Amino acid sequence: FDLLDQSRVFVDGPCTGVVRKSLNLKTLHLTPIVMKVTRSMRTGLIKKAWEKEEITKKWEESTWAKKLAMREKRAALTDFDRFKLMRAKQQRNRLINIQYGKLRKANKAKAKK
Repeated sequence: FDLLDQSRVFVDGPCTGVVRKSLNLKTLHLTPIVMKVTRSMRTGLIKKAWEKEEITKKWEESTWAKKLAMREKRAALTDFDRFKLMRAKQQRNRLINIQYGKLRKANKAKAKK
């Protein structure tokens, strides 16, 4: 992005569908992903630099992007999908509790000896 004044920046995201526009700094969320660009760089050059530094790949590997993807995936679940998820969690928790009980019982037996 390019600074316009104290509160506004010029943003361009050719590989993400963000058209060139002015945005208020308060509406932006900065990420630790940094790309070196010069002032007033054209969209085509920004796209080349973006692809060269693999910014999209870095973003997809970040935990922030993974959380957003998970949130979108959960929002798209149907009622039946939520039911299947609930049943899978119940089965998993049963297995965990059975193993925990076995370990606790073995630990009690060791403590008595």
